[in-house]
Amino acid sequence: MEKIKIILSGCSGKLGSAIAKRAKESDKFSVVCGVDVKPTEAPFPVYASFGEVKEEADVLIDASHHSTTPDLLEYAVAHVLPAVICTTGHTEAEGELIRRASERIPILKSRNMSVGINVLLDLVKRAAASLGDGYDVEIVEAHHNSKLDAPSGTALMLADAVKEVREDSEYIYDRHDVRRARGKDEIGIHSIRGGTIVGEHSVIFAGHDEVVTISHSAGSRELFAVGALRAAEFLIKKEPGFYTMGDAVK
Repeated sequence: MEKIKIILSGCSGKLGSAIAKRAKESDKFSVVCGVDVKPTEAPFPVYASFGEVKEEADVLIDASHHSTTPDLLEYAVAHVLPAVICTTGHTEAEGELIRRASERIPILKSRNMSVGINVLLDLVKRAAASLGDGYDVEIVEAHHNSKLDAPSGTALMLADAVKEVREDSEYIYDRHDVRRARGKDEIGIHSIRGGTIVGEHSVIFAGHDEVVTISHSAGSRELFAVGALRAAEFLIKKEPGFYTMGDAVK
């Protein structure tokens, strides 16, 4: 069976390296080249920009930085190349570029590539619907001490999942300067940063005399790499459009 050929953007980063490693160990995938602003040694050619890429591929996986989005999409659209976007923190303008590009090529974008997290999103929606507004919702996320953004993109995904069911929900990130009782429609979102925690997320539904907690813990970045490759395999069979990891795990 011919392997799925991948161009890997951000190949020198933590997630990019994990994807490259997982692809090398697989009999389904082959990274034909990488693109990174800080090229490092790799078992495939690594270029500083998309303009240098010579190899043909079946799909592009982006594990770089949201600032590369314009160049990445220009290349993907020009070469009619499906794109899996694993990066977060996109500006409104970058998000609009992604939406426009998805009219011409298939794009899958997710704040979290974990298969388990995307199953968790479905469970959270079902719990919110079944338990109703008699349960207060709090989300707690924990990551390593080098993570720059807070709350995590995944925590916001989980909050959005609840909001799909409880449309009047209001996200509350900090309560230290307000002395008042918790509002019925609040979703509290709390961030922990320390050590080498890869990623932990818990959604707490606190009702009268009972608490339901749904949680996910990541043991290594490899699970995100597995998800990114699964997304790539899913996407190469699709028509132009915008997809999420939830589509890939159905």
